[in-house]
Amino acid sequence: MFSFLKIPKKDLKEILIIFFREAGLFIAAVFLLFIDGVYFNEHIFKSQTMLNVLMGLAFVAMLYRANPRVRELMIIAVILGFIGEHFFSKVLGMYTYRLENVPLYVPFGHGVLYARIFRFSKASLVKKYHQEIESFLIVIMVIVSTTYLLFLNDVFGFVMTIFVFLILWKRPKDRLFFFSMYVLVVILEIGGTAFGAWKWPSIGFGVFEFLPSNNPPSGISLFYFLLDIGCFVVYIVLHQKAWKRLKSMRKQQLKSTR
Repeated sequence: MFSFLKIPKKDLKEILIIFFREAGLFIAAVFLLFIDGVYFNEHIFKSQTMLNVLMGLAFVAMLYRANPRVRELMIIAVILGFIGEHFFSKVLGMYTYRLENVPLYVPFGHGVLYARIFRFSKASLVKKYHQEIESFLIVIMVIVSTTYLLFLNDVFGFVMTIFVFLILWKRPKDRLFFFSMYVLVVILEIGGTAFGAWKWPSIGFGVFEFLPSNNPPSGISLFYFLLDIGCFVVYIVLHQKAWKRLKSMRKQQLKSTR
């Protein structure tokens, strides 16, 4: 936390600009979930189709501007997001959308979120201060998950947050991406559930009474991580030769530094 505050003001300002450039529009778009919320659909007009179209257009626009690697990862994220959403929502009953379906804007949203965070985490200045940024994000994650636990009895979210830290314990290169994902997912989930676009049961999976849950639970990004890991795995499988070449280059670099 304090190391983050020691970043030179000029660089800190630039990092914040990069963050809001990549994530600011996404955070603002969370308020679009009001269109798929209970109040809007009961008092104005039924609008899920409109939101599906808006998110689809946003996805296509970002896909057009993305480099080939990000473009491919976005497409993979949408496909896996579509499959994962049906599995977690319809099969496991982890959460329920307002119309008890899986809106098309959701998997498209996965692709947009993935690309935004990927571009933020790969910015040169962000990578330069990645340890300072990670320490700041860890403090936010601990505050959010502990607050949810103590005041909202969110045992389910707290347990998932612990798993997030355990998964990333020996994966330092992935922490910036996934810690950033955690914070944005918390914002997304608070907006979606507040507007009534979807809801979570009062216990984990609606089954485990020893896992009381808030609506939403704090650590839901754990399942976004599984999606993101799936994207990387699929990408590596599709590009095995390039991946092997990259690993060989890294080994050579390690040998040369010894």
